[in-house]
Amino acid sequence: MAEESPQTLPATFPIVQMPVKSGEDWKVVVPRRGKQRRKRNNPKTETIGQAPWAPTDIETDPEKESKLMQKIQICMNTLENSKFYSTILNQILTPQILSYFTSVLASESKMQMVIYGIGSIDSYETPRLQLALAILIKRRFDWIGDIEVFDPVLSKTESNVLEALGCSVLSVNEQGRRQVLKPTMFFMPHCEAVLYDNLLQANWKAEFLNHMVLFGNSFEKYAESILEFKNLMSFDNSVNHVLTTQRFSVEVKIEIISDEYFRPFHDSSWHFFNLDEDTDLKLEVH
Repeated sequence: MAEESPQTLPATFPIVQMPVKSGEDWKVVVPRRGKQRRKRNNPKTETIGQAPWAPTDIETDPEKESKLMQKIQICMNTLENSKFYSTILNQILTPQILSYFTSVLASESKMQMVIYGIGSIDSYETPRLQLALAILIKRRFDWIGDIEVFDPVLSKTESNVLEALGCSVLSVNEQGRRQVLKPTMFFMPHCEAVLYDNLLQANWKAEFLNHMVLFGNSFEKYAESILEFKNLMSFDNSVNHVLTTQRFSVEVKIEIISDEYFRPFHDSSWHFFNLDEDTDLKLEVH
């Protein structure tokens, strides 16, 4: 693919509600981790429920890092020249989608990206492809700012490679509970449902939700799955924030046009919030 200059957002477009399409069944993953509480001392973001974190392995292996970097570069090159990537770029560049990003940015020039739950980029190709998409999107659009990454499974080798790619690896486990006070894109493909719910719960005000864009599992799919299995099993209300957002969010599905990208991106969507200050955020109990 020919190299293109970074894309700058145009003036604000009118916000247009987009229809939500049906997709394939989605499995709701139950929570695995407990919650701890600690306040993040940051003037623009706050995190509720974070705990200090560091890779369990402390040794570095330059040869292993080099091999992992090569694997990621191969994924990036393959993805960048794919029809799937072109389709995502074309989707972002439509007036409707650009208007959502412009609304989130407001008067700011950059939108930070936070990647939660990326998994082991050394062990599996799926997280490497997901990471590759995040980095390529940042390089393509100059309004995407710094990238922060966290997953408790990350090794020292993986952390070093992420840093070499220009990402910052968090030194705390935020449990997804980052309060958003500046424009932020949360890149969370195939995370556990509870992680999305933690994020929404920490930002359960219109002023916070309007500052975020979320790329991750289809919330519509979660709703469909719970309705389908509601009579067969009980749920512990750990995804009520996810389900309630159906009332006031816009979900735009990612089109999978080739089988090779089905595994890392199937049932993925963009989620946008454009709430009035008086929007009723009362939780729906399922």
